[in-house]
Amino acid sequence: MPILPTNPNITYWYEGFCPSSGELLKLPRTQLVETIASELMQYLASNEVYSREGKMYGVLLGENKLRQQQVIKAFSGLLNGSSTVEGWVPPIPRRDRTLIAESLTLAKLAAIKQELIALQNIPVQQQYDLLAKEFEKKSHELTLVHNGRKQDRQQQRQKLDLEALEQLNEQSRRDGIERKLFKRERDAVLKPLKAQIEIFFARKLELKQQRKALSRQLQAQLHENLWLTNFAGESLPLTDLMPEGIPTGTGECCAPKLLHYAATIGLKPLAIAEFWWGASSSDKVQGQFYGACEERCQPLMGFLLSGLPRNTVVVNPIPLTILYEDEWLIAVNKPPKLLSVSGRCSRGNDSVAGRLGLATVHRLDYETSGILLLARDRATHRHLSIQFQQRKIRKVYEAILAGVVNSESGTINLPLWGDPTNRPYQKVDFTLGKPSLTQYKTLSITNGCTRMEFLPLTGRSHQLRVHSADKQGLGLPILGDLLYGCTEVKRLHLHAKELCFEHPQSKQIICLQTETPF
Repeated sequence: MPILPTNPNITYWYEGFCPSSGELLKLPRTQLVETIASELMQYLASNEVYSREGKMYGVLLGENKLRQQQVIKAFSGLLNGSSTVEGWVPPIPRRDRTLIAESLTLAKLAAIKQELIALQNIPVQQQYDLLAKEFEKKSHELTLVHNGRKQDRQQQRQKLDLEALEQLNEQSRRDGIERKLFKRERDAVLKPLKAQIEIFFARKLELKQQRKALSRQLQAQLHENLWLTNFAGESLPLTDLMPEGIPTGTGECCAPKLLHYAATIGLKPLAIAEFWWGASSSDKVQGQFYGACEERCQPLMGFLLSGLPRNTVVVNPIPLTILYEDEWLIAVNKPPKLLSVSGRCSRGNDSVAGRLGLATVHRLDYETSGILLLARDRATHRHLSIQFQQRKIRKVYEAILAGVVNSESGTINLPLWGDPTNRPYQKVDFTLGKPSLTQYKTLSITNGCTRMEFLPLTGRSHQLRVHSADKQGLGLPILGDLLYGCTEVKRLHLHAKELCFEHPQSKQIICLQTETPF
């Protein structure tokens, strides 16, 4: 086992705020643990079992009670349908309490699914549709015959005597009787079929409601019985750790499994790394390292890291630089690796809004640096928000793209949509996407990379990152953008360098600028 260097080269921080002390707790990913992870990749590559499905894997380097270094490894979710595999960290305990109930519920859900499929093509529906079409055809034909007779009678009435007119009236009555008899025949045939169909539809609705209720019940059971343990010896269920909502799959990711298991066996973590292996997905590449996911893992980090000895925890709040301040608003230069607004679990997420106790008028991504505007009161917030909505605020970003852009300037018009099942990833979608418009200008090209200036005319999530990376846009990801396909570097090279707006009180135009830090 290699010896942990005194000053390891840190490539990423797993971090979160301790719920009890409020301290920012950090655990690094180092070059050493990446080397250990690379050895695991070689093992995975030698066994096709691990390449059948793409998933996240993770390793944790720790120190046991005998001060010996030890490595544990984990996979996310299930591996080839199993949650427990020899040599790997087991699933988080107490979940086994729900396994029987879960299997029964899943069996019920499978039965409901099969019955719903069967109800899609019921014979009575097909019979009804066929007969209804035939009656519609007959009705049309009968209408044409009766209309023709009616026109003939109208022409004859102008020329005939009273006796002949009475005969025409009798024919008209017979046509009316024929129409009534036809409707009776149609209703006698179709109404019983319609009644049967309504019974089937009622059953479908009942099944869908049962499916929804069972799914909610199963999810609630999993969350209530899935408890996490930290290094202070505290154990809490997910429902307490994420009271505002729990995304599907929470607690099944590598980092929570590794940290929970390390805490339960008394293994002091020194470093941790997660990577993707297997078939690549829309936002994951085999062999690439990734950090804690924003939706499921990041909100848990503060609790999971609590209780670590001080010599393994770095307390390092990121400072804020104030660019402008008055009694109505404040503008700061947000550093990278700091949230604009606290996420699902405010206890474990440091943010600009949380530190200042103010509401942000807009947001910058966690990895993006630059000018962020906050309001001190509702009226100011509303006034500035309207300016953003009406595109009256000038926003200028600077970025470095991982490649050479041949165009000097232009406009990118690609609608963006965020799949709710794959947050926070955004993609171009011409059916579901919202209009997204970006102007760009090349500033320089150095060492095979392009320094670019962006003017987003709309404010969609990840707009500049997707417009840069998508083939229909510039086709090159921003340097350091792991989510959209760039090789990992120290940080995301995207900075909000200029912001111009009308002051809600003085009505003067305020233009703020910062120096790009890369």
